Amino acid sequence: MPASNVKQLCEVSRIKLKYAIDQLELFLNEYSLAKLVDEQQDEQTVSFYKGFLTDMRHLLVFSEASYEKLGVTLRRANFNNDFAERALYDVYHQCVNAFFYPKNECYSEDGRYAYTGQDAIRFRSKPVRPVRDIILDITKGFEELRDELAYYESDYLTQRRMQGQK
Repeated sequence: MPASNVKQLCEVSRIKLKYAIDQLELFLNEYSLAKLVDEQQDEQTVSFYKGFLTDMRHLLVFSEASYEKLGVTLRRANFNNDFAERALYDVYHQCVNAFFYPKNECYSEDGRYAYTGQDAIRFRSKPVRPVRDIILDITKGFEELRDELAYYESDYLTQRRMQGQK
């Protein structure tokens, strides 16, 4: 991919990650397990919110690390296309995948709703409003990242293997 396209993709990806990071930090600083569970003390509800908060913390860490790596890429005096492509690969495989395939599976994407104008995210249990809001707020950015970085899902590694690199 031409260096100018890669650089622009790095800039756009960094902006989208920054928005997600800001929203996740606000949410995680505001809501604790006790606040989300409130009066519902049943084991299934507590387990749902524990898993959700764990997944959001992981997503935040992956997003912050990728954001910083993209920043390093863009601040270099000479733009290193290989380093930038590796950073974009990491954004796709760490951030985008962490969002759409959370380890605790508190929510998932249902592709049948993607083209109907309805929300494609389906929760395992009915969440409180702030949980639903944070996911729906950052979904669009991660959908756009997934679309823009689809090349890095498999083509990047194939290209590297053909060049004899890892």
